[in-house]
Amino acid sequence: MGLFSKSRSVVGLDIGSSAVKAVELKASGKGFRVAAFGSEPVPPDSIVDGAIIDGTAVAEAIRRVFESKAFKTKDVVASLSGNAVIVKKISLPVMTVAELDESIFWEAEQYIPFDIQDVNLDYQILDAGAGPDSKGTMEVLLVAAKKEKIADYTGVIAQAGRTPVVVDVDAFALQNAYELNYGFEGNAVVALLNAGASAINVNIIANKQSVFTRDVSLGGNAYTEAVQRELNLPFESAELLKKGYPVDGAVFDDVLPVLRAMTENVLLEIQKTFDFFKATASTDHIDRIMLSGGASRVDGFAEALQERFGTPVEMLDPFKKVTLDTKKYSAEQRETIVPTAAVAVGLALRRAGDR
Repeated sequence: MGLFSKSRSVVGLDIGSSAVKAVELKASGKGFRVAAFGSEPVPPDSIVDGAIIDGTAVAEAIRRVFESKAFKTKDVVASLSGNAVIVKKISLPVMTVAELDESIFWEAEQYIPFDIQDVNLDYQILDAGAGPDSKGTMEVLLVAAKKEKIADYTGVIAQAGRTPVVVDVDAFALQNAYELNYGFEGNAVVALLNAGASAINVNIIANKQSVFTRDVSLGGNAYTEAVQRELNLPFESAELLKKGYPVDGAVFDDVLPVLRAMTENVLLEIQKTFDFFKATASTDHIDRIMLSGGASRVDGFAEALQERFGTPVEMLDPFKKVTLDTKKYSAEQRETIVPTAAVAVGLALRRAGDR
């Protein structure tokens, strides 16, 4: 099952460590509209660092999402991130697609720290090396995902009574959602940052393609845990307080210094990621940062990001060009759906035959 392969109309299912989000899109005129959307919380510690620890709890959350009769198809596309996935851009001697198909496993072995038998491999040719300055080499994006992790994700989907048809990568799903809603600008270098509960997916795009991806293993939970430690609160109370709701005699002002300190840690990791990108890429600038994910709403995060990197930061709206019915979804619901739906929308865009 190719990581880049696609099928007919599907439900994009983003299985996150704090919630499961599902989106089904229908073609509408030249674009798409949301036919169904659902989100259900996942119990804490059911998924840790992208690994499913409590499959029954996760399958139950998925089942609850689909109890809404609005979802018409049983076919589901999910995605992985974190250390189960390796994404590498490699240079190879120019060869035909048939030759590449035959040799990709041998080539991949040098770049993948797992046994090649234990992964599913896919690749995409970024530059076929046909240009005048190609020096006889081609650029290939290599993607490897651990079979065991894929089996864990497809297993919980099947347990919830749905059919897993494709397993993608979070960073690429994010790119799909961005491309649909914003298109690509000529030479702009855009960093897509999806800040989830347990990780931040980074995908840097230049010349209409992904040139660098990394998952930073800090997210919204790190903020909650810091609040929990500092104020000696249970996880659920710390989570509410982080979002601005007063609990147990504590108010939002009490947690602001904790949130700021954690944002500083997160920015350091993002800084390392950007520095690594600049050291390995032909460009040393990023023109814009597009932000999504529940943790992107932590107080002051977007502002701190903009200040640190001196780069415009914009919230990615996965429904900018996708119709989200105002009769079905109030402005308030939209407020909560928009930041967390980008990966699910990107997954729901998968179609038969594309790579």
